[in-house]
Amino acid sequence: MKRIDKRHDSEVVRQNLSYTKGDNSGLRKILMWEQKRFCAYTEEYIGENDACDIEHFNPNLKFTPQDSYNNWYVVKHKPNNLKSTKWIEPILYLYDEEFETRIKYSDGAYIHAQEDHEAKNLLELLGVNKLEQVTLRKKYIARRRELIDFLNINAREYFEEEIEKEIESIKYLRAIQEEFEIPIWDMIPFPEIN
Repeated sequence: MKRIDKRHDSEVVRQNLSYTKGDNSGLRKILMWEQKRFCAYTEEYIGENDACDIEHFNPNLKFTPQDSYNNWYVVKHKPNNLKSTKWIEPILYLYDEEFETRIKYSDGAYIHAQEDHEAKNLLELLGVNKLEQVTLRKKYIARRRELIDFLNINAREYFEEEIEKEIESIKYLRAIQEEFEIPIWDMIPFPEIN
């Protein structure tokens, strides 16, 4: 999991957009652009054929005056449905400035300080440390290491080529960042959104 930047200069804020019961395609496009087409929960690329949702991180705020830009993320549909339906507080928000110091990546899993109940509750809510998820991240990283070694190039070169030629194959951004010590998020360009 990585921190999701909520921009002070976001078009959502500048245009004073709100989530409605009707068409939210304009809001979705802006959020998709800001997230560079990556799901806020899984860190998987959201392709043209992927079902995705505008997620209200705190579902209790949906359609209330408190619901706002900081509560909205684009996520893949299935992970959104797998998110726990039980809201837990206190909770660490995805945009928290200290997110990546409070939730650490370690060998496919995410860890937090024992006394950090907000971080613990976030990880529990999203289920990111379920065995299947940890295993998938570990396999993805191991396969990339094999390819990098086989191609005899450095990790940055490998991922630059992947971004250019097959960005939809990239996932687990935080794992890539930590395992290969590269600024993968900064390497990914902002996409064109239709």
